Order: sequence, then C-alpha cells, then structure tokens
Amino acid sequence: MRTIGMLGGMSWESTAEYYRLANQSVRERLGGTHSAQIVLDSVDFAEIEAMQEAGDWDAAGRLLAERARALEAAGADLLVLCTNTMHLVADAIESAVDIPLLHLVDITADAVARAGLCRVGLLATTFTMEQGFYVDRMREHGIETIVPDAEDRALVHRVIYEELVVGVVSDASRREYQHVIRRLVDRGAQGVILGCTEIELLIEADDSPVPVFPTTRLHAQAAVDAALAD
Repeated sequence: MRTIGMLGGMSWESTAEYYRLANQSVRERLGGTHSAQIVLDSVDFAEIEAMQEAGDWDAAGRLLAERARALEAAGADLLVLCTNTMHLVADAIESAVDIPLLHLVDITADAVARAGLCRVGLLATTFTMEQGFYVDRMREHGIETIVPDAEDRALVHRVIYEELVVGVVSDASRREYQHVIRRLVDRGAQGVILGCTEIELLIEADDSPVPVFPTTRLHAQAAVDAALAD
C-alpha cells in the first residue's frame, strides 16, 4: 500500500471527512482491521483565509508548496490537496515535489464524464466560482460548467465561511442551497458539483433533483485507488 499525503486544514472539518473516507474505503476493500497509510499536514486555515481575502495567491502557493515538500519528506508517495479552492495554486505545489498530485478537478471531471453528462452547475467559494482555474480545466475535459448568479454566489460563499467551516450545519441554509441548485437546473445543469469540500456536510444526493458530484468523497476514493493500485 502506498502512503497518501494529505495536505489539509482548509478547513479541518472537511479534512476529517477525507481521513474518515479514506480509511473506511481501505477497510471495505481489504477487510479485517486494514486502514489507510496516511501522513497528514494540517495548516492553520486562518492564515490561508487571510491570503485568500488579500488575493495573495503567490504567498499561499509558497506556503502550501513548503508543506507539500514536508509531506514528501515524511514518506508520502502521492499527494492530495484537501480543498477545491486552493487548487488555484496547484501548479506551485506540483512543481515543488516529485510525487504526483491527484488533481481534484480532473477527478471530478472524470466522474461527470462517466455519468454521461456534459453540462453541470458548480457550488463553491466565490474564489472557485469566479476565477477561471476550475471552469477552464473542466472545459479541457469537454464539460461545460455554469455558476450561480452574483446573489446566489454570495449566499453559497457566506454559508461556507460563516457556517460550514466552523461546523454549523443549518436546515435553513440547506433549503437556500436547494433553491440555488434548482435555479442552476433551470439554466440547463444536468448535475451539480459540490465544489467546496465542506458542502458535503450540508448537501446530499437526496437534496438535489439532479446528480450531485461530492468532490471530497470522489477525491478520497481516488487517493485510495492510487494507493492500492498494482
């Protein structure tokens, strides 16, 4: 079994899900008392959030690249960046290490393609929804990605940063997200990407009239696939 390097803490609420899902998947596949071989580096999200708000992506890239090197030095054979938004600096991380980074957008695009869909909505932070790194990379896979309008983007972002990253899961916010999903479906979305790792704490498949793509679960499963591959 290869060792999975998890670069997390953004936020720790979703990183805990990564850890749980990876270990659960290994146990299901290998049986008995098997669990995943993981090294975890969990950053202080407040530092990352401040860089996000300041638009200082270069500094964020340098910080995460340094932590990725630490994971490699600790014995990681592959790297998982446990956040959608910070894939904006994935190039800086990839260039800092010799081990492969399992890029979350590629994994999500593969899942959408396997489902036979070509047009999906995206729920995420405003950074992810408004900057081109996510939508453009999905387009490279032949998938059109549509984002909510400005008011809905602000709502989705507020719930992530004011509620989900601090462990607050609200029925009222779930209903608001369902309204946003419905409006994306009305615009032609055949499915919806839960493009922030915390959103899976709030939205499940039954909350949407179209298929949802839970990026945390997809990413963790892909990491286990790579760790157990021959």
